Amino acid sequence: MKAEGRVFKYGDNVDTDVIIPARYLNSSDPAELATHCMEDIDKDFIKNVKKGDIIVANKNFGCGSSREHAPIAIKAAGVSCVIAETFARIFYRNSINIGLPIIECPEAARAINAGDEVEVDFDSGIITDRTTGESFTGQAFPEFMQKIIKAEGLINYINNK
Repeated sequence: MKAEGRVFKYGDNVDTDVIIPARYLNSSDPAELATHCMEDIDKDFIKNVKKGDIIVANKNFGCGSSREHAPIAIKAAGVSCVIAETFARIFYRNSINIGLPIIECPEAARAINAGDEVEVDFDSGIITDRTTGESFTGQAFPEFMQKIIKAEGLINYINNK
């Protein structure tokens, strides 16, 4: 399983209120949530993101409220993977539960720049910055997590069993 796309880069402590502002939580429709994804930190994100693109951030991505809406908005916006130095624990779990691939790799998070073309191999955890030619080894997904992501989330995975 792989992800590949252009990078949108953010810093430390990107919280769920920035990923999907609370004023839009009256909707649980993924397509509606996607239209407001990242708008309080990057007004042009939704206009520029394309299916397959990748978010790269520094420490503590997804901190704040434990809302599942945040990874849903990111996934529905077309993002194929989020790479960060570290993730907030509940965001990490919510992401896997809804089938959004995320990978921790401090070296990649620091070295990759906005606009770089990046490929992530989830089987090996290898992250390749095609723009610079550098490769990094992130945390590979255990097989059971890959099955959940391939099924597009935990509920689908359980229903398919």
